[in-house]
Amino acid sequence: MPGDRLFRDRRHAGRVLASALGRHAARHDVVVLALPRGGVPVAFEVAERLGAPLDVFVVRKLGAPGRPELAMGALASGGVRVLNHDVLSVLRIPESAVASVVAAEQVELVRREDVYRGGRPPLPVSGRTVILIDDGLATGATMRAAVAGLRLRGPAQIIVAVPIAASQVCADLADQVDDIVCAVTPEPFRAVGAWYDDFSQTGDEEVRQLLVAADRRCADARLAAERPVA
Repeated sequence: MPGDRLFRDRRHAGRVLASALGRHAARHDVVVLALPRGGVPVAFEVAERLGAPLDVFVVRKLGAPGRPELAMGALASGGVRVLNHDVLSVLRIPESAVASVVAAEQVELVRREDVYRGGRPPLPVSGRTVILIDDGLATGATMRAAVAGLRLRGPAQIIVAVPIAASQVCADLADQVDDIVCAVTPEPFRAVGAWYDDFSQTGDEEVRQLLVAADRRCADARLAAERPVA
């Protein structure tokens, strides 16, 4: 592999990550959720090797009015809304402004879920072990929002798993989840994309196709399990 890059692409990173998650293979209570879009190719490989169902957990940052880079909260799949009340208080952001940003981001969240799932309902996660996957963690902000949103849906356990991350981010997230698996934590970290040969953008259609393939795999496995033994 040229230079010091660790992964050929996201699918390769997913296979590496799956090896670190092998103890969760063939467990009927495990669900794999990916943060789209980049987390989906990684999670596809993990779900396939664990024999687990795959779904997306869409998260949309709520940027503060006039300061969109500053997160005042997040929206997540399943109608979950998480607000950072410290930011709201310090900036004195009125509820009307919050509602306006929420409405705009909700439109995009619904659009993405419609495109990705094609009308299929989200996988149930209540009482189950959820492995939440992205293609890497630099600051961890999106993952923290995802964890907070997912927690409201009642999973039994949340495991954050990524192929590459800054070591301090993994340490900071560890007390917010039941387990965290960071396959590689190089120092100095630089950026997530610096460790991939191919870090090109994952498109909506690729996400959709991978979810369809994972759904078909699970359906085939159910049929095989139900088939009477000759």
